[in-house]
Amino acid sequence: MSFKFIHAADLHLDSPLLGLSKYPGAPDELARGATRRALEKLVDLAIAEQVAFVLIAGDVYDGDWKDYNTGVFFSAQMSRLNEALIDVYLIRGNHDASSQISRELKLPKNVHELSHKHPETIVIPHLNLAIHGQGFATQAVTHDIASSYPSAKTDLFNIGILHTSASGYAGHENYAPCSVTTLISKGYDYWALGHVHQFKILCESPYIVFSGNTQGRNIRETGVKGCVLVTADHGQVSSVQHIRLDTMQWLLADLDVTDTQDIDQVVARVVRYLRHEVFSFDALTLIAVRVILSGACFAHAAMVSDEDRLLAELRSALSEEFGGRVWLERLKIRTRPNIDIDAVADRDDPIGRLVRSVRDAASDSLLLEELLSQFSDLKDRLPSVLTYSDSGLDLTSVDAITSRLPDVERDLASYLLTDESVL
Repeated sequence: MSFKFIHAADLHLDSPLLGLSKYPGAPDELARGATRRALEKLVDLAIAEQVAFVLIAGDVYDGDWKDYNTGVFFSAQMSRLNEALIDVYLIRGNHDASSQISRELKLPKNVHELSHKHPETIVIPHLNLAIHGQGFATQAVTHDIASSYPSAKTDLFNIGILHTSASGYAGHENYAPCSVTTLISKGYDYWALGHVHQFKILCESPYIVFSGNTQGRNIRETGVKGCVLVTADHGQVSSVQHIRLDTMQWLLADLDVTDTQDIDQVVARVVRYLRHEVFSFDALTLIAVRVILSGACFAHAAMVSDEDRLLAELRSALSEEFGGRVWLERLKIRTRPNIDIDAVADRDDPIGRLVRSVRDAASDSLLLEELLSQFSDLKDRLPSVLTYSDSGLDLTSVDAITSRLPDVERDLASYLLTDESVL
């Protein structure tokens, strides 16, 4: 017997896409509906491929609903599958654990939720199939629940569905931890895992697979997101395909803007870089980009003293170039002034004396305390170049300012210099 099924997880319906600030021309409506559109595409795929069933390995929802609209939308999509005679088997994850969801709607008859109290097995005789799984009763399930799953049923195709961190992944809470060895020991033919938001195949004999989430939600979730289309032939997995479902992707653009002279040149370099990067994306994909600027440049002082203008110029240029397809999620300025700081320190003027006093402060605790006191008094009125808000430097902390003295002296000199002959 041969059949296809879809393995998905971490739909996080109606989850806010984090980090996206509104501004004129920003495609916020498209972004807000991205998680819903991913589910619609999943249902489209299931119907087009005529799959036998769909598995959802936890986190259908992002948490408790703000209202019933989230549940109504999910139910409507499940009804589309019901009309196509496609069953859905799901478990709860940490975001939609039984204790987390206070509102409920009766779902169509084709949706089957496996118990969150203990491992449950559902046998589908006409497919010679057994599905084993257990959802989350509470948000923080910190013990190994996979070890309690039953062994494979003889002469059936066995699938395990589990929301887990497995052996641990950065950026994911260590929930329902387990080892690949434990999963293999159950004798299943396929493990459908959720919780980790990247597509990963942990093992191919048997297949142990994280489908990843269906739509990236922040800058840490870059790359293609979707589900897994699995084909089983005569009791064995013959094909595992990761299928894209997302309509919005995240791009981290880390640019070296060394030697740029002014804001106009910086903007031109960003646009040129993104023109090349955006070309590699699907033409209909909305792209949220975080721009990080680094390097030594003459444009540094202008950027940090008038960041609002730089943001506006970038947004305007991206809108003109990409017609609203690219959303500037955030701008981080990590450049440094292109100056000979040693030459500045040798100057016999107030700027040179200031740089020398900052250097002296490294070994003069009294001078450092006095300097920090002056900074503290002026902190609220200083330009962003001196507050280091992005890097988290506290101007009232001796340890913090000492560790960043080379940056502080460069930025002070760059901001205060008006005589371009020393640059």
